[in-house]
Amino acid sequence: MGLVEKSTLMDEAAISRALVRIAHEVVERNKGLDRLVVVGIRTRGVPLAKRLVECFEAIEGRKVPFGSLDISHYRDDLSAITERPKVVASKLDFTVDARKVLLVDDVLFTGRTVRAALDALTDMGRPSSVQLAVLVDRGHRELPIRPDYVGKNLPTSVREHIKVRLAEIDGEDRVVLLEKGP
Repeated sequence: MGLVEKSTLMDEAAISRALVRIAHEVVERNKGLDRLVVVGIRTRGVPLAKRLVECFEAIEGRKVPFGSLDISHYRDDLSAITERPKVVASKLDFTVDARKVLLVDDVLFTGRTVRAALDALTDMGRPSSVQLAVLVDRGHRELPIRPDYVGKNLPTSVREHIKVRLAEIDGEDRVVLLEKGP
């Protein structure tokens, strides 16, 4: 019983437009980029975060600190995912203390990944605020977590899955809808 691809929900152009829109929303809401740092959640949140940093530079003409966060040790479902998790060190070359952290992930589903990321961040310091940007919000939250910025809302059934494919990892930019086969 595998997953079968049903349709493409976002192509390369749609992903790019969504990230540019999110970047403009972040700049507007924060009245610029002062004290903002961008942190991508491994795996696909990292290239999305890098792309947002590039958008900020195009919009505001300045670089924003960027880092990656591995939440493997903070997950409450780690044993259900894999017997041997691949843990990669988080890479933040800056402090999060008193900074506005923009946390970036590909898909928001139950909220458990974001909860784990918040735990990991608070172990690194005390941000003045944490904002959440996701490329796709598919609903079905189990925790009271809401994104501040969403590329696309894609309500799904529990039989369906969303897969974000990014050129940096998968060789293509596409968001696809998968469904459990018979």
